[in-house]
Amino acid sequence: MTNNQQKIMVKLVYCLRRRANVSPDEFYSYWLNTHGPKVKDAAETLQARRYIQSHTCGPELNQAFAASRGLAPAYDGITEVWWNSLEEAAAAMKAPAAVQAMAKLLEDESHFIEFSQSCVFMTTEHVIFDR
Repeated sequence: MTNNQQKIMVKLVYCLRRRANVSPDEFYSYWLNTHGPKVKDAAETLQARRYIQSHTCGPELNQAFAASRGLAPAYDGITEVWWNSLEEAAAAMKAPAAVQAMAKLLEDESHFIEFSQSCVFMTTEHVIFDR
C-alpha cells in the first residue's frame, strides 16, 4: 500500500505546561499514573484509537535548542489522541456520553495543566521518511 492509499488518521495534539504549584515529578507522575488511566477508561466512549503521552526530557538539550532558535521554553509534554478520521472524531465528540467524558477529563486536567500556557489542535501526518 503506498502513502496515497493508506488510510489517513487524524490526531489531537495537546502541548502541555504544568501548573506552577505542581513540581515536575508530581506533574509527570499524576499525568502518567492518574490521568492516563482515566483517558484509557474513556477511550471507547470517545472512539479514540490511540493515546500517547510524550514526557519532556533532556532539559539542558532542550534549552540549547530553544536558545539557538530564539524559541520559547519547551513544553512539559505532549499528548496525542488518534481517530480514524476528522469526521469520526467530530461525531464522537458530539455524543452525550463523550461530552460527559470530556468534561471529566477536563476537570482532571485542571489539577496539573496550566491551560493558559498550553495549546491543542488537530493534525494529519505526512510521513517524509520512516526508517
